[in-house]
Amino acid sequence: MTSPLKRLNFAELHTQTPMRRFLWFVCISLCTSGAAAQSFELAELQENYKGLIGETIKAPLHFKNTSDRTITLVVKKISDLIGGTQKNYFCLDNTCLDHKIEDHIVKIDPNQTFTMLQVALEGGLASGLSSIRYVAFNKTNPTELIEFELNFLVEEKDPVQNIYSSRHITLHDVYPNPVSEHAFVEYKVLDDHVKAKIVIHNILGNVIEEYLLPPLENKVKIRADALSAGIYFYTLYIDNEGVVTRKLIIKK
Repeated sequence: MTSPLKRLNFAELHTQTPMRRFLWFVCISLCTSGAAAQSFELAELQENYKGLIGETIKAPLHFKNTSDRTITLVVKKISDLIGGTQKNYFCLDNTCLDHKIEDHIVKIDPNQTFTMLQVALEGGLASGLSSIRYVAFNKTNPTELIEFELNFLVEEKDPVQNIYSSRHITLHDVYPNPVSEHAFVEYKVLDDHVKAKIVIHNILGNVIEEYLLPPLENKVKIRADALSAGIYFYTLYIDNEGVVTRKLIIKK
């Protein structure tokens, strides 16, 4: 009877991807030397990390060195299931690395917890659940490893959210957002003597379109069909003074 375990061919192993070679190495080490005592642990992760469309969602990674010696950990992305408009990357506090970097090294002193590392996901243009798998292993002993999955839940904004209110005007958020053809902004002018308008501008600050907010109406239609996909901003002006700005996402 043929054994279900395939004999390792080292010539064939040389042609495998780096991740496959790493997993083979771990398998061989475990089979030949047995599992060593784990020198680190990862704090309990949340089931889902939530955020809104267009936002950056961050998941903190807290690694604790449970040994009496300094260790160096390699945290590496194994695979992901994310949308085409989304990017994910490592962050150290508020500084995020290039999204093409798929691993990061951290050094942890004995009995200390490293809390600066985060994994971030850009919310993208649509709601949904995205999953990313990682492995963390001891650089000097790769048999010490933890494999884990991060789930990012991207949700739509509440279309009736009140984003600005004063004695002059009350303004609700744009909906839908993201928008492909047109969106709406609901408002209520409380002082007929003020002049209010919505100004659409791109990320460079260039004005794209302006919409007056007449006192006798309560809704304005934002046309997006002629705009290219991307991120824009809209600002409420009262008597030519900008008072609040929010993000507007155009998708096609």
